[in-house]
Amino acid sequence: MDRVLTLELVRATEAAAMRAGRMMGIGDAEAAHHLAATGMHQELAAAPVSGRVVIGEGHMADGQALFDGEEIGRGRVPVDIAVAALDGQKLVAQGQPGAVSVLAMAGRGDILRVPDMYMEKICVGPRAKGRIDLNQSVQDNLRHIAEGLERSIDDVTVAILDRQRHQDLIRECRTAGARIRLIHDGDVTAAADAAIEGSGTHVLLGIGGAREGVLAAAALRCLGGDMQARLIPYTERERQKGEELGIHDFKRILTLSDLVRGDDCFFAATAVTPTPLMQGVRYFGGGARTMSVVMRYKTGTIRFIDTVHRLNASSRWSVRK
Repeated sequence: MDRVLTLELVRATEAAAMRAGRMMGIGDAEAAHHLAATGMHQELAAAPVSGRVVIGEGHMADGQALFDGEEIGRGRVPVDIAVAALDGQKLVAQGQPGAVSVLAMAGRGDILRVPDMYMEKICVGPRAKGRIDLNQSVQDNLRHIAEGLERSIDDVTVAILDRQRHQDLIRECRTAGARIRLIHDGDVTAAADAAIEGSGTHVLLGIGGAREGVLAAAALRCLGGDMQARLIPYTERERQKGEELGIHDFKRILTLSDLVRGDDCFFAATAVTPTPLMQGVRYFGGGARTMSVVMRYKTGTIRFIDTVHRLNASSRWSVRK
C-alpha cells in the first residue's frame, strides 16, 4: 500500500469530525453520528483504493452510509476498511471530551470481521508488551505491567468504561493499588492512549464493543503495543452472527495479530471533542481547525497533524447538513 494513503485516511476522519462537531452539546447523538458517517463516506468514495468495509456503521438495509460489506473508493488497491465514524456520539451530544472519528485500513482479508457484540479487552503499550494474559488475575496483570513500565502499581493508571458491569473490576484495580480513569464512552482512544507515552493512561481494561476492539487493535499494532481480547456473545443471535463470520470458539483469547493481520496497516483518528492528546474541532469565521493522529505499521511512523481548513460559505454550511 502507498504511504500517500495516510493523507486519504486523515481527510476522511477530518470530514467526519468537522460535521459531527457542529452538533456538540446539542443533545442529538443520532444526528451527530449520521453527519459523521456522511462526511467520512464522501471522502472515502473518492479515495484511490478498492475498499471493502468490513467493520462499518450497520447494514445496507439500514440505509446508513459505510454499511458492512460496502465497496468504496475509486482505485485499484484492494483493502479492508474498519470505521467508527463517531466513537463517542453521546459525548458529542453532551459536549463532553473524548469523542473521535476513527478509521483503520489494511490489506484485503487482514482485518478480523466481528459482529456487533461485546468483547473483553486488555490493552497496553510497547513497554508492557508480552506481559498481559486475560487468563490471569487483574492483580497479576497489573503487577506484570508495572514491572514492564519500571514503576510500582500505584503509579499505573487504568482506563475503564464507567459501567455497572465493571464494579468488580474497579474494586480489584483499587485493591491492587492502581489509579483509575473512568471513561464515559468510546474506548478506542483510551486503548491507543495506553500505548502513547505521556498520555497519562497505561492500560485499558474491561468489556466494550468488539468492533471498537478491532479498531483499537489497528492502532496498537501501529504503536508497537499489545492486546488480548475475548468475544462475549450474550445472546444466541450474537453467537449465530459470529459463526456466520467463521468464529466458533468464543473462549479463545484473540491476540493483536488475530485481530489485525498482514505486514501493513494504517490507523487515523481526528478529535471531535478534546482528548488527552488532541484538541477537538474548533470553528471560526470561514473555517475550522482539527487535530488528528495517523499511524502506519510498516514504517513505524506516528504523525500528529494540526490542520486549518478554510471553507467558503457553501462548504461551511454543508458541514452542518
